Amino acid sequence: MLIKNFDILAKTPQRKIVLQLVEAALGAVQPEQAIAEHIMLENNLLTIQDKTFDMQLFERVFLIGFGKGSAGIAKLLEAKLGDKLTAGYDIDVVQTEFSKIHFTLGTHPLPSEHNLQFTRTTLGSLGRLTEKDLVLIVICGGGSVLFEKPHSINLGTLTMVNKALLRCGATISEMNVIRKHLSATKGGGLAKLLYPATITSIIFSDVPGNDLSVIASGPTVKDSTTMQDVQTIMEKYHLAKALPLSPEDFVETPKEAIYFEKVTNILLLSNLTAIEAMRKKAQEFGIATTVYSDRLQGNAKETGKFLIDAAKPGSILLVGGETTVKVVGAGEGGRNQTLVLAALQFLDEKTVIASFDSDGWDFIQYAGAIGDHLTVQKAQELALDTQAFLNNDDSDTFFAKVGDGILTGKLPSNVSDLMIVYKYDY
Repeated sequence: MLIKNFDILAKTPQRKIVLQLVEAALGAVQPEQAIAEHIMLENNLLTIQDKTFDMQLFERVFLIGFGKGSAGIAKLLEAKLGDKLTAGYDIDVVQTEFSKIHFTLGTHPLPSEHNLQFTRTTLGSLGRLTEKDLVLIVICGGGSVLFEKPHSINLGTLTMVNKALLRCGATISEMNVIRKHLSATKGGGLAKLLYPATITSIIFSDVPGNDLSVIASGPTVKDSTTMQDVQTIMEKYHLAKALPLSPEDFVETPKEAIYFEKVTNILLLSNLTAIEAMRKKAQEFGIATTVYSDRLQGNAKETGKFLIDAAKPGSILLVGGETTVKVVGAGEGGRNQTLVLAALQFLDEKTVIASFDSDGWDFIQYAGAIGDHLTVQKAQELALDTQAFLNNDDSDTFFAKVGDGILTGKLPSNVSDLMIVYKYDY
């Protein structure tokens, strides 16, 4: 079981149902199942979904992996490719041992010298690529921070930029527009650096709507954003005055078609995979289920009430997406815990809400949280002021005190966030 505190949290039959849906979602996006179902190597033919590559046409095969969960996927690919893999490089936030692939333990959500050095070392080790080379790239959420080669700014400025983006309330798409134009690897930059090799990106989406140009800032996807988009976002969130950036620090992303002619981008997993697993599990219980959206975005402090209002009595509402939090307090906690904390005041005695990050890590110790009338009751018993915790952006501390944080530890897959509202009528 992936939820380590399942039995502690399952205090009512309704909670148990919601937690079983969470378990089904997490199980469906673990890399072993995805690789076994979608990637095969037989008779020198490598098949990834509906694309087939003749391995005899290539003199060398490289693998590059980056993002949260990439190590587990890269390890499975290493085993599958065997002697056909020339060399590999991966960076993730969970320590992983490999036979051939060179691994680096990186940092997220903020960049570090480890991340920058990994990128420099990887690109330098590949050397001059040719048309006889195949580069397989595992791209997961968080890759935008973990795989980075700034155009001109140093690590200190890059860290300031990422902190400002995380705290200003910008969507992941808006954040990545800024990141792309400060980088040599994002927004198709990696495709340009690896040209003229054949490139196949195996993508695990953590982005609402699965826009490939946004996932990890689209390192192998031709980018349509411009410097005008950068300016608009900088002005929208008042970032120009807050950050020490000059026009020379930004770069236009590559627009030439030649760099993308031999690039294949394959979406292997998304939150739709997890949502479908939850829907099937709910069917087993005979409960009416509605999938509201796989691309929900919005303010975490407002989204919980919105979803509660959208759910129908006697049914389960399923949602995928990614909310944002404009941090104003000094506490700790992620967007999923914040969503549930803010929703508590709107719950009746027959509603359960849960929100969780598919990689098992909602910024601090929990994957997310579950909330219902028992949560409210426990907070009252402990004399906890939920609004004070919310105002201080301290959802992690709140759920540690009431005991309703969902504990999984870091998981080797990342397909954004998932939300459940169960309104029962018995």
